Formats: sequence, C-alpha cells, structure tokens
Amino acid sequence: MKLDILAITAHPDDVELCCAGTLLAQMALGKKVGIVDLTRGELGTRGTPEGRIQEAADAAKVLNVDIRENVGLSDGFFQNIEAQQKAIIPYIRKYQPDIVITNAIDDRHPDHGRGAQLVADSCFYSGLRMIETFDEQGNKQEAWRPRLVFHSIQDRYIKPDFVVDITAFHDQKIQAVRAFKSQFFNSEYDANSDEPQSYISSPAFLEFIIARAQEMGHAIGVKYGEGFTTRRMLGVQDLSSFI
Repeated sequence: MKLDILAITAHPDDVELCCAGTLLAQMALGKKVGIVDLTRGELGTRGTPEGRIQEAADAAKVLNVDIRENVGLSDGFFQNIEAQQKAIIPYIRKYQPDIVITNAIDDRHPDHGRGAQLVADSCFYSGLRMIETFDEQGNKQEAWRPRLVFHSIQDRYIKPDFVVDITAFHDQKIQAVRAFKSQFFNSEYDANSDEPQSYISSPAFLEFIIARAQEMGHAIGVKYGEGFTTRRMLGVQDLSSFI
C-alpha cells in the first residue's frame, strides 16, 4: 500500500498529541495516511507496554488511518545507528510515503529529538539502492526517499515554519488523545489504579495541548492549528494556496 503521508514518531501517543489534526485534515482531502511508532513506550510512568499497544490501536480507530505499526525499538535507549536505521527503512520502503512527519527536532523528552534525527536520516538512507532491505515475504525492497520530512512541535515551543489549520478536526484529535487512558487524565482509570501521577497525566497537560493548538491557530487567523518545522526550503506553485 502506497501512502501519501507516514507519521513516524518515538512513542505511541506522540502522533496524537502533535500532528493528529493534520493527518485528519489530509485524509479529508483524500490522502492515504499511516502511523509507525518506534517504541511501545515501555518506560512510561503509567500503563503497560501491552496496554499502550491496545490504546494505540484504539486511537488509530478514532483517526481512521490506513495503517498503524510498531517497530519495537527500545524506549529510552534507541540510538541513531545503522542497525536501527535499517529497522526503520523497511517501513519507509514498504509504504513509499511522499511526506514523513516525525518528532520535534528538540524537546523535553530526549527520545523526541533523537527520534527526529533517526527518522530523518533513515528517510535519506532509504533512498540509497545499495542498502538492501527485505519485506515480510523476503522480497528485496526498492529504494525510496520521501520528498519531504516535517518535524512536529511538542512540549517545548519552537517557532514553526508553517502551521496547518486543524479547526474542523480538533475535537477528533482530542478524542484520539483520550484513547490513551493510562497516559492522560482519566478519572475512571485513576479510580482503578494505584499508579503515580506523571507529567502528562494531570488535567493541566490536556489544557496545555488545547492551548498550544489555539496558539498555533491564532498565529494564522484560525481557531486551532498544528505547527511544523522543516530543514529544507519549501516552494509553492499557486499563491492562492496560502490561507
């Protein structure tokens, strides 16, 4: 299955927090979209790896993405090295996305910035035909390099290079975030759990996520937005495409 856009991020729930509205907006335009999580988020303060996989599947149903897969790298300890690049390249070649969206270039969680560089480098190396990878059936894959790699903006504020209007899809984005019941504020989950609270499990964190979307939206004159950075200059053919 060829995808138009593939979001590849470090943890289950990264996509929901930082670019789910954008994925929804693109699907509404007829784009085929998928998600690949690098890890199971097994170092999270709350929940279990198995539970987070189920939550990721529940969120994928809310978003109605075409695919969601997990690479199975080690949460907290993956590195931007050959072996782990070669673990990601098969997914890029399998789905042949034109655009890849990944983590913020720098953030509070070190996995985010490290994941951003790992994914960006993997996208480049995926285009080198001398690097051999194979699909699940053992067939040799063809080289494929995404045309664009965009980095989301997560916990720390980074000035965006562009902002996507997600106003029509913001409520669905938040519904997908809430699918991760172990990670974000959920009174029912908390009532049946003795796990400690975490940085992201308070009501204030969800309020922050909504406020960030409002901030990004305000910058372009809409209600809600998601911002992105890019390492290459962007070009347009039609000036009327701008909001």
